Amino acid sequence: MTEFPDIRRTLDVAGTTYRYFSLPAAEEVLGDLSRTPRSLRVLLENLLRHLNDPVAEMDALKAVAGGIGGGEINFRPVRILMQDFTGVPAVADLAAMRDAMAALGGDPRRISPLAPVDLVIDHSVTVDQFGHGGALGSNTQLEMWRNRERYEFLRWGQAAFDNFRVVPPGTGICHQVNLEHLAQVVWTGQLGGELYAFPDTVVGTDSHTTMINGLSVLGWGIGGIEAEAVMLGQAISMLIPDVVGFELTGALPEGATATDLVLRVVEMLRAKGVVGKFVEFFGPGIAELSLADRATIANMAPEYGATCGFFPIDQETIAYMTLSGRDPERIELVETYARAQGLWRDGTVPDPEYTDVLRLDIATVTPSLAGPKRPQDRVELAGSAVAFKDVVADAGHEIERPGTPVAGQDYDLADGAVVIAAITSCTNTSNPSVMMAAGLLAANAVERGLSVQPWVKTSLAPGSQVVTDYLAKAGLQDPLDTLGFNLVGYGCTTCIGNSGPLDPAIGGAIHDGDVVAASVLSGNRNFEGRVNPDTRANYLASPPLVVAYAIAGTMTLDLINDPIGSDMDGNDVYLRDLWPTNAEISAAIAKAVTPEMFRARYADVFAGTPEWQAIPVDQGLLYRWEDQSTYVRRPPFFDGMTRDPGPLEDITNARVLAVLGDSITTDHISPAGSFKAASPAGAYLADLGVDQRDFNSFGARRGNHEVMMRGTFGNIRIRNEMAPDTEGGVTRHMPDGAEMSIFQAAMAYQDDGVPLVVVAGKGYGAGSSRDWAAKGPKLLGVRAVIAESFERIHRSNLIGMGMLPLEFTGGQTHKSLGLDGSEVLHISGISIGLAPATELSCQIERANGEVADIKVLCRIDTAIELDYYRHGGVLPFVLRTLLDADSS
Repeated sequence: MTEFPDIRRTLDVAGTTYRYFSLPAAEEVLGDLSRTPRSLRVLLENLLRHLNDPVAEMDALKAVAGGIGGGEINFRPVRILMQDFTGVPAVADLAAMRDAMAALGGDPRRISPLAPVDLVIDHSVTVDQFGHGGALGSNTQLEMWRNRERYEFLRWGQAAFDNFRVVPPGTGICHQVNLEHLAQVVWTGQLGGELYAFPDTVVGTDSHTTMINGLSVLGWGIGGIEAEAVMLGQAISMLIPDVVGFELTGALPEGATATDLVLRVVEMLRAKGVVGKFVEFFGPGIAELSLADRATIANMAPEYGATCGFFPIDQETIAYMTLSGRDPERIELVETYARAQGLWRDGTVPDPEYTDVLRLDIATVTPSLAGPKRPQDRVELAGSAVAFKDVVADAGHEIERPGTPVAGQDYDLADGAVVIAAITSCTNTSNPSVMMAAGLLAANAVERGLSVQPWVKTSLAPGSQVVTDYLAKAGLQDPLDTLGFNLVGYGCTTCIGNSGPLDPAIGGAIHDGDVVAASVLSGNRNFEGRVNPDTRANYLASPPLVVAYAIAGTMTLDLINDPIGSDMDGNDVYLRDLWPTNAEISAAIAKAVTPEMFRARYADVFAGTPEWQAIPVDQGLLYRWEDQSTYVRRPPFFDGMTRDPGPLEDITNARVLAVLGDSITTDHISPAGSFKAASPAGAYLADLGVDQRDFNSFGARRGNHEVMMRGTFGNIRIRNEMAPDTEGGVTRHMPDGAEMSIFQAAMAYQDDGVPLVVVAGKGYGAGSSRDWAAKGPKLLGVRAVIAESFERIHRSNLIGMGMLPLEFTGGQTHKSLGLDGSEVLHISGISIGLAPATELSCQIERANGEVADIKVLCRIDTAIELDYYRHGGVLPFVLRTLLDADSS
């Protein structure tokens, strides 16, 4: 073949003509696409639209068309989505890149997003006040006061960079704002002076960007450093993924919710193993799911390990776009384009062919929770009380029922006490069915005279202001308020670790009694140490179950068979007496949720409150860093950078900083929540005169590398096998064996010029797309991580910061090799012949003088990732590329 056909075609919609790259026309050279997974068809269109050399790229095009995984392709998403915890450090990196660009003689204006970027401030509000009508106002004022430096910095970024918009605080959670407003399903733009239509695609600096897959927008989470490269014109280098089909049949039974469904899906897919793969949902059961239900399932793709969880465009997509107030012409374009491209789904369209298939009859879904510390650990509600006995046994306790409050403020709590009940997060507060169910259950409970137990901290933090509107219109906010589920803010709150402090009397009772206290939240993450430092067991549950557990006050109660409380006449009340029917929930939604709510709330979404508008805006091209700032400091990643990267070097005479087990999450590596005064990060701020009550959180401090490097591996529940019987970021410095914090040891090794390695088990880096889980180890001097396996985003982030992800081979593990952290490691093959997916030699010198030689697999997977590593990371690579372009 010497010529690729012109596959451009036109569509006429509402009087406007759009050009598009036709997939049916491409079948002339690529073959039949009707059975190609729809997510791959979106990737294929992306490749066709950005072709440089059709003949040279034909193999990749045919591989995508045929669903053949493994080959390398470049993906260019339409736009980038950010939240403020990841957005502040990303903007700081861009600001520092401008400084470096100027210092190296380039034009700092070149450092500006080329693709549209939306940053939604949603991670900063904390549940300080709760359970009363003034909680929202108080928490909002505290948020603005605590984060003023960060918000001034973001206002500067908004003015300094092109294609960069900020959605102010108090609007909603980024993924829900994306679902309800930002996403268009089909995007339009000028190419070569002509108007084109093409699939809306997005990458985000939050792992739950996958939520938008429910609206058939292909997108997933990436690290902040990779997102910055995309902003500056770099394509995402990726391997063509295998696509696992997940067939859904049936419909949800009475008493089961979309939350219960997604917890079942997470359990099944984690057991299957889909890391690095696409998951695509199909089957007749899709038609029984609302768009919000689909978004709930897509949201938790990181929890089941997939890159994305994709749903097709169908009539429900159109209905949701109409409900959420999208422009009618855009809605017409979406359906017309989807039908023309073969992306539309209805009963007449054959199902795609997948690499593998799982099947679930939705009718078999039962009420469930997930916990006590991983989202994939589903527990049937019917067996949750029995299962909690194992949690208590693991703590070495005998189970008891919680005590009752005495003397007003003196609590006698026992294991299982639910001290936090939070309706929060993007996963469930985006879904009217579970939010209405919570309100209806609350109304029934109030009518029966039930109340929340006094030791429970309750909160309601919707992901959108629209939720407030429809709960109020349905008359359900009042009963929620009566039970203490007052509005506390619009943001992630408890799910990201911003649960706020417990009452000192309750916290004291937990510590004095060594109580295994619990939280129940409608979120997607319950990793150790994330929700609150005082809760050791954390459970994910639907919003109505959150209300139920707040009333019960304990995990030891069997909510299926035991009464949840007594009514005003002393009669037993059971959960089944309070639970609304599916028909009642549907009726409430039909009555209360209207397009006018969405249009009104999003009419001026970027304006913000008067307090936001009053924040002064620095108009400078370069940011004026303030030495006294404890929130925003110039990151050191470009210090001493030269125009040329220099040669690669082997890693010799390396010491082990930590030996870690399986399922080490990015929360373990770089926690997001609160921290104590005794920690290295707390001591740093205290030395600067910051009062402990003003520490805020690690997430809010991500613009200050001095705080973040001191918090690396600082999760209160992390266990380093080098320091047995300890928790919370402790290691032993070698060869003397002195026990100290990981930060102290790393600084001592740096003073001696000793490179560091981290050793771990399976699934290293699971969880959030948290770039500081790579930045922090980089600043501590870590050169490589050797693990049994990596989660997708974190592997990429390590390379993006110039560190090597290496995997044990031949079934070896750190346990089978007997590694205890006293060893000296030499990793060779880097300086000569390093290539993607090659094996490197690792020599292990043990403390007793024995030497062992093993092979480790280099998990640099693509050629562009190798370039990133050669340059010391993706951002130095991009900066040098821009400098070269300026010089040519």
